[in-house]
Amino acid sequence: MSGDTLSDLLRAVRLHGAVFYYIDGAPPWVAEAPHAREIIPAIMPGAEHMIEFHGIVKGSCWAAITGEPPVRLEAGDVVLFPQGDPHVMSSAPGMRAPSVDTSVYFSPRPPQLPYALSMRDGTTACLDGGGGDHATVVCGFLGLDARPFNPLLAALPRVLRVPGSTLGPDSWVTTFLRAVVAESNSRRPGGEAVLERMSEMLFVEVLRRHVDSLPPEQTGWLAGMRDPTVGRALSLIHEKPAEAWTLERLGEGAGLSRSSLHERFVHFIGQPPMQYLTQWRMQVAAGLLRDTNAKVMEVALDVGYESEAAFSRAFKRVAGVSPGAWRKGKRTDPRRTA
Repeated sequence: MSGDTLSDLLRAVRLHGAVFYYIDGAPPWVAEAPHAREIIPAIMPGAEHMIEFHGIVKGSCWAAITGEPPVRLEAGDVVLFPQGDPHVMSSAPGMRAPSVDTSVYFSPRPPQLPYALSMRDGTTACLDGGGGDHATVVCGFLGLDARPFNPLLAALPRVLRVPGSTLGPDSWVTTFLRAVVAESNSRRPGGEAVLERMSEMLFVEVLRRHVDSLPPEQTGWLAGMRDPTVGRALSLIHEKPAEAWTLERLGEGAGLSRSSLHERFVHFIGQPPMQYLTQWRMQVAAGLLRDTNAKVMEVALDVGYESEAAFSRAFKRVAGVSPGAWRKGKRTDPRRTA
């Protein structure tokens, strides 16, 4: 690949990290989280999708989507819930919190983040069971756009675990997890902003490790990005979305015939190259409409359309609303007016 397709995508969907806390659990302890959509307004107002992640700094614990089999986590491991599923972190498998109170997330934020969460008798979390083998777990959130087009989300599993053994004891990810705990105690200026950027780096590193671990027969956007020919076609589309691409030209760039590229692209990505091109163009256009004052016709030209009418029809098919309505809605996004 001549370009960095993953970076292009993460920029386009506005990946950003926010809000950090850590828990220090004495067994038996348990903390349960609701579905991400229930707490997005409290954690990341205006975000379309939110991923929660947990990193084990000390000890061990169990993580599970609510009602499903758990996975064991050791010090250095990182686990993400990319689809926003409700989940449980606990000192033993099968534990549940008495209830899940979402009002905890809507309580006033502390004056400075990160912070330590400690609850002896709670509903959403019961963290002090009186035992001696404490576990320290760092928790954070990642926000990103889901619309009009984010192929990455569909390519990610519901639970994504990266063992600390693959990262190494001296990796910067381990340093980052320890830094969250240190920052919660030292309260140094700028600590929250630094951790936000580092959380975004952590997500990229987790994705890299995940891609490296995919079996040869795996399909999906990440597997397609790794494939030499499909990856090259994706790179060309992402590098030059306004180019007058045809299936033949993309095939030449990827080193395949038209029919071979179409077949291989559909195998990995699940849709034809030209359909993907249209959707990617609309994602780029959505960002231009949101972040610039360019006229709709100017945006159309920037993503490869010579007619405003043709662009508007394509945009509405993908986004569900007209370019003007999309711009109006995003200009009232809480993140733009905060």
